[in-house]
Amino acid sequence: MEVLNNYQRQKIDESNDEDFYSDPKFVYHLDLNFRQNLSDVYKNEIEDGSTILDLMSSWDSYLPEGKKYKKVIGHGLNRKELEKNKVLDSFWVQNFNSNQKLPLDNKSVDYCLMVAAWQYLQYPENLTKEIVRILSNEGKFIIAFSNRAFWHKAPNIWTSSTEEGRVKYVRKVLISNGFNEPKIIQQFNEKRALNIFNFLNKDPFYCLIATKEKITP
Repeated sequence: MEVLNNYQRQKIDESNDEDFYSDPKFVYHLDLNFRQNLSDVYKNEIEDGSTILDLMSSWDSYLPEGKKYKKVIGHGLNRKELEKNKVLDSFWVQNFNSNQKLPLDNKSVDYCLMVAAWQYLQYPENLTKEIVRILSNEGKFIIAFSNRAFWHKAPNIWTSSTEEGRVKYVRKVLISNGFNEPKIIQQFNEKRALNIFNFLNKDPFYCLIATKEKITP
């Protein structure tokens, strides 16, 4: 089901995303507190022996140590970043704003992960339907983001929304395209007095955990 209109899909910089991401960025875009929250979610939600798909990934997947996975598949826009990601068993490069079809079999993945990336999707409805297709029965889609982005590459729906509005928007796409009501985790920014440069503030943590809708025969 379509959720966005044409204006909401537009972004300031409509140039090819592949050009923008052509240079590898071996940095953490989110702080240690955010990354720890994310790893804790993965530790609690992901079962051992599962097949994981890390969508729009980079050189680190934030998966916790101690878990045993059947397979971890990566996807992204920069080959060098993906090659440096040690947890990936395989990966491929694809621009989701040009093509939302996933080169994976039906029900071949148990968990799909997406970190600090939903904000760049111009056709999230189509991609969500594809994720439903490749997820196993009652498979989960775990989406996490903060309040950071390359703003010129984010569509209008993201740049014009409040942080609460972004959570509602992601939720609407999920439940409109094959997922049950998601579990939502929010850890808000802590404001500190005299913190002019924002060094001590923590990146807010937003996470939606959605289970694939069970189809009744």
